[in-house]
Amino acid sequence: MLGDKEAFNSFAVPDIDAAREFYGSTLGLEVSDENPGMPLLTLQLAGGRPTMIYPKPDFEPATYTILNFRVDDIDAAVDELSARGVQFEQYDGFDQDEKGIARGNGPDIAWFKDPAGNVLSVLHDG
Repeated sequence: MLGDKEAFNSFAVPDIDAAREFYGSTLGLEVSDENPGMPLLTLQLAGGRPTMIYPKPDFEPATYTILNFRVDDIDAAVDELSARGVQFEQYDGFDQDEKGIARGNGPDIAWFKDPAGNVLSVLHDG
């Protein structure tokens, strides 16, 4: 029953306009408003799996990574995102370099937050 149709991801933000700007302009993702009259955004991600973003008035940001972006070159991805104004997080317990990239304990990964405070990452796919 559940395996018969495509599943999709979703997460909340307090400000849908800020999300549209960040995910569309800053990250360069395809963002659509597929539901006229409803404040919902859909990210069209590689692989054809949509991710829905919806507003939630009593929103609290996730304390875990909600969305991971696989990249071929993590240094280039971090440099490009940093040039676009993205700030990478530094977490206790992770051996991260000056760019915020944790290396050598699983895939190389760097975390950042969207304007709502949700945690996202880029990770080396290779």
